[in-house]
Amino acid sequence: MPVSPTYPGVYIEEVASGVRTITGVPTSITAFVGVSARGPVSDPVFVNSYADYERTFGRLGADNPMAYSVFQYYQNGGSQAIIVRITGAGAGSATIALDTGAGPDVVLTASSSGAWGGQLRARVDYADTSGTDYNLTIRDMATGEQERYAKVSLDPNSNRRLDRMLESSALAASTGALDQRPVAHNNPTAVGADPLNPPVGGGTNTFTQATPGALGSAAGETELLGSEASKTGIYQLLKTDIFNILVFPPLGVTELVTTTDGDPSLVSNAVLSQALALCYSRRAMLVVDSPVGWEDVQGAVTGMNSFALSGESAKNAALYFPYLRVTDPDTTQLGRKIDMPPAGAVAGVYARTDVQRGVWKAPAGTDASLAGVPELSLKLTDLENGRLNPIGVNCLRSFPIIGRVVWGARTLRGADVLADDWKYVPVRRLALFIEESLYRGTQWVVFEPNDEPLWGQIRLSVGAFMQNLFRQGAFQGSSAKEAYFVKCDKDTTTQNHINLGIVNIHVGFAPLKPAEFVIIRIQQMAGQVEV
Repeated sequence: MPVSPTYPGVYIEEVASGVRTITGVPTSITAFVGVSARGPVSDPVFVNSYADYERTFGRLGADNPMAYSVFQYYQNGGSQAIIVRITGAGAGSATIALDTGAGPDVVLTASSSGAWGGQLRARVDYADTSGTDYNLTIRDMATGEQERYAKVSLDPNSNRRLDRMLESSALAASTGALDQRPVAHNNPTAVGADPLNPPVGGGTNTFTQATPGALGSAAGETELLGSEASKTGIYQLLKTDIFNILVFPPLGVTELVTTTDGDPSLVSNAVLSQALALCYSRRAMLVVDSPVGWEDVQGAVTGMNSFALSGESAKNAALYFPYLRVTDPDTTQLGRKIDMPPAGAVAGVYARTDVQRGVWKAPAGTDASLAGVPELSLKLTDLENGRLNPIGVNCLRSFPIIGRVVWGARTLRGADVLADDWKYVPVRRLALFIEESLYRGTQWVVFEPNDEPLWGQIRLSVGAFMQNLFRQGAFQGSSAKEAYFVKCDKDTTTQNHINLGIVNIHVGFAPLKPAEFVIIRIQQMAGQVEV
C-alpha cells in the first residue's frame, strides 16, 4: 500500500509486479452419459479411476453398459471422468420395511434406483443400547459392502437420528418413521452363520430383505436429451465446471454380442446434434462412434454423405471406425466376444497422449495403441483407409507387431474438399485449450481501468502463457515471433471501444499440424564420370 512519509528516514513500499499468471486448464476430463446399474441420477459424479466408478455405479454386467466404455477409457490411459447416469421412465428404488411392532414401519430406501437394491439386507439389534436407541446394519449381498450404525436415536433433536446418520450412506436413505424403534428379530450375540445371510435348512429368518424397485422402461432419446432449463439428461453437464471430451456409451450390452445381428443401441442423430451444440458452447470435443450400419468401407463412404453432424460446429467432433472386438470383461461371461464402439478407448488414448506429449500432439500413430483390444471388427487395408481418410473418417488399424492403433486425426470438418482451418484434431484441441485457459485467466481484467497500464498487464500475462507453450513445443517456428503474437493496445482497442467498455485482445498462434503423409523420394545415382 502507498506510504505517507511523516518523519525523515527510509520507507519500504511493496509494489505488485503487474503480471497475473495464467494457468492452463485440464485437457482430457471425459464425460460419459449413459445407463448404469446404480448411482445418482440428478447430478454428475466425478471419478478418478475405474474402481471409483464401480463403487458408485456398479460392476460390469448386462445392466451396466456404461461400465464397458469407462473400463476401456481407463485401460487406455484415462484419468479423470464425469459420469452422468440416465434412467428410463418409471425406474424406482428398492425398499426395506423394518417392523416396529406398533405404528408405522421404519423404511429404508436404496440410495439409487435399479435392480441392485433388491440385494440389500438390513438387521436391527440392541447390543449396548438403552431402552430407546438401536443398532442398524445394512449389507449389499451382491458386493459384500456393509455399513453399521450404532446407537441410532429416536430423539428428533439428536445428530444420531436415522436420517442424519444415513446422509453419508452409499447404500440407503430413510424415508419412514424416525421416532419408532424397529424390532430386533435376531440375537446379535448368537454363535453361528452371519445373520444377514438367508436362512439355510429352514432356520429362523434373521434378516429383512429389500423389496426390489421398479426397473422402468429402457432409457432412450427423451431421457438422454433431457431439458436444458431443468438441467437433466445431457444438460446435467451444465452443472460441471469443465469437461473436455464427451462420449456416449451404448445403451445396451446384449446387442453387442458378435453372434447376433442386433443394434448396439447407440444414441440417435438428434441426441448427437444437441450434444455437439453443447460441446461447442463449452469448448469440448465430441468423440463419435460410427453408426451401426457401417459394416464395411462402402457403407462408411455412403453413410458420410448423409451423416447428421455437419456444419461449423462439426470442428468440435471426430468420428472413429470400425468397432473393437474384445473378450467380454464381465467375469460371468467367460470367453464371450463383443463388438465395442471405440469412443471410450479413443478418449483414453486422448488422455494418455496429452500426458505423454501434450494436447498439440495428434492422438494417433504407432504410439496411440489400443490396450486390451486383440482385434477389430473389420481389418482395413491401406487402400480402404485411403478412401475414408479424405472424407474425415478416422480409421482404427491393425498392424503386425505394432498391434491395434488409432490411425487418423481429423475432425468432422476434416474432409479434403472442405479445406477447413480446423481439419485436424490436435489443432482444434490446442485452440480449445488456449481459449478456455485465457477465458478463465483474464477474468481479473473485468472492471479494470481501460488504458495502457491495463493493456500492458494483459500483454505480459497472456504473453507469458503463450511463451510457456512455445517452449514446450506447442507451436511452429524457431522463435517466439514466428510462433505466436499477442496484441492489446490502442490499435486493437480504439477510443470508441473504450467508451463502450470493451478491451480487445488479439492472440494468434502457428499450430503444429501432424505429418499425415510421409513421402520419401529415392533415386539411383548415375556413376560419376571424372572430367
